[in-house]
Amino acid sequence: MTTTAPAAEVGQSARLRNFPVAWFAVIMGLTGLTIAWARTERTFGLGVAVSPWLLGVSAAVFVVLAALYSAKAVRHQVMVQAEIMHPVKQAFVPTFSIGLILLGIATYASAPGLSFWLWSVGTALHLVLTLYVLSSWIHHTKYEIAHLNPGWFIPVVGNILVPIAGVHHASPEISWFFFSLGLFFWPVLTAILFYRLIFHGSLPERFLPTLFIFIAPPAVGFIAYHQLTHELDAFARILYFVGLAFTLILATQLRHFTRLKFFLSWWAYSFPLAAITIATLIMAEDTGLAFYYRLATMLLAILTLVVAALTARTLLAVARREVCVEGH
Repeated sequence: MTTTAPAAEVGQSARLRNFPVAWFAVIMGLTGLTIAWARTERTFGLGVAVSPWLLGVSAAVFVVLAALYSAKAVRHQVMVQAEIMHPVKQAFVPTFSIGLILLGIATYASAPGLSFWLWSVGTALHLVLTLYVLSSWIHHTKYEIAHLNPGWFIPVVGNILVPIAGVHHASPEISWFFFSLGLFFWPVLTAILFYRLIFHGSLPERFLPTLFIFIAPPAVGFIAYHQLTHELDAFARILYFVGLAFTLILATQLRHFTRLKFFLSWWAYSFPLAAITIATLIMAEDTGLAFYYRLATMLLAILTLVVAALTARTLLAVARREVCVEGH
């Protein structure tokens, strides 16, 4: 009896020490699904309200993850610092601030006051993290081509999310600033990443799901640009169709993704699918074409199934202690 408790405590401490910041990608997927359902309810005039329940789940999961990572920051400061400075893990640190921004977007309709504070804190923190990552890239001594993966989009392109709720909470100049910052780095990183993929071999298995992140910048860019201008002009259509093209490209690679071992990086499937679903709903509203309504319905069904499957597989991995372990 005297050895059981200490052994359990050691095991719990090890899991907390290895609790990765990439867990907050789960929030991106859940809030993306929430916003997609909220938009669907509005577009189709649905009598049933699914989004409030999804929002409650998203908020609860965020609180739990934030509490756990805060505990890690207190008890294992060195591990947190290592993540912030790591050439690969560093890109996932802003998933926390993006989670706040997305919760700000999701709560705007029901709680605009709460939305303002979530958006404000998330936006300020994301700017700090973006500047830190950019400085790290400029003055690095440790990055190699093998470190590149689509997760590198997260720190800078996450700025494109800011205008979606930002147009309601602050001067449009602030929203245009963040939109411009993210939009500038999107093609830059796309070029670098395609160079890495074509000339330096495929991504490691655990990072293959991050290929779906290629969908997010143009899809989110379309949503933010439409929010800023309220127009479906030529540039808006280019953004949307680039996002749709990446969706089709990745759909043809389905057999590669179904064979992968489970990692938390599987959650990279979720938010990009949510972004292109929401973008398609906007296209349906603005054009009135039946094609977009049908496509949006199909994408929402796929997104819902994907998030449900990811949730079930993640809970199973937690029960089996497959996550929060060294190297996962």
